[in-house]
Amino acid sequence: MKSMVEHVLVRTAPSGEPLVVERAGREWLVAEGPLRWFERTNWWEQQRRMPRGQGRIDVEVWRVQARLGRNPRSDLATMDLERDPTGGGWRLRPTA
Repeated sequence: MKSMVEHVLVRTAPSGEPLVVERAGREWLVAEGPLRWFERTNWWEQQRRMPRGQGRIDVEVWRVQARLGRNPRSDLATMDLERDPTGGGWRLRPTA
């Protein structure tokens, strides 16, 4: 069973590092240094052909620890963010 993809807005530093995640109208501020990695995608599970003009098949993923708003007592939430390679937007990966 496939999970629903949730699109989120992400504000980044000039280096591309996520700073703020906007999810369901609420802002989450990244509180800890994010971790970045790349994964090979299984594009054939979602499409019949490799997307045209897509020379690379890796996906950029960031794991962030974020706090709701500017409340320093807010619990940290772990979010895995995936940059959409086709449009530059962001998706929130479902948690296990």
